[in-house]
Amino acid sequence: MPLILFVCTGNTCRSPMAEYLLKDLLEESGMADWEVASAGVAALQNSHPSEQAVKVMQEKNIDLTTHRARKVSPKILARAELILTMTKRHRLFLKEMLPGAADKIFTLKEYLAKEEKDVIDPFGSSDDYYRMTRDELEKLLVELVEKLG
Repeated sequence: MPLILFVCTGNTCRSPMAEYLLKDLLEESGMADWEVASAGVAALQNSHPSEQAVKVMQEKNIDLTTHRARKVSPKILARAELILTMTKRHRLFLKEMLPGAADKIFTLKEYLAKEEKDVIDPFGSSDDYYRMTRDELEKLLVELVEKLG
């Protein structure tokens, strides 16, 4: 089963929200032939997701409470079919970490042929900022499902 990997900094906000949103969208679309995971370039192994991320995902009936952060590794990068980062910095970091995987590493917006901008980081911000990030991710991921389909 091909793996899509989302990568952000701490793997407690953006990338787990993207992971769980995409899993939900793929299930709704009947596209269960993809595996979806997330990791962080500076994640503290087994950290819980941020309270605000859990809260705003619950508003979409998606449970993030079981998510545990994991640090990105060459092993998971090599296994992934497609690696989508939240920022250009994350993309550059991963390409340096595993140059052989450079052809499958993109920012999420770059992969969808959007403007070359990063997904906003809600870390340490208000619930509303987390909602904005969740909604931005959801809109992008609907496009991703269409592209994968």
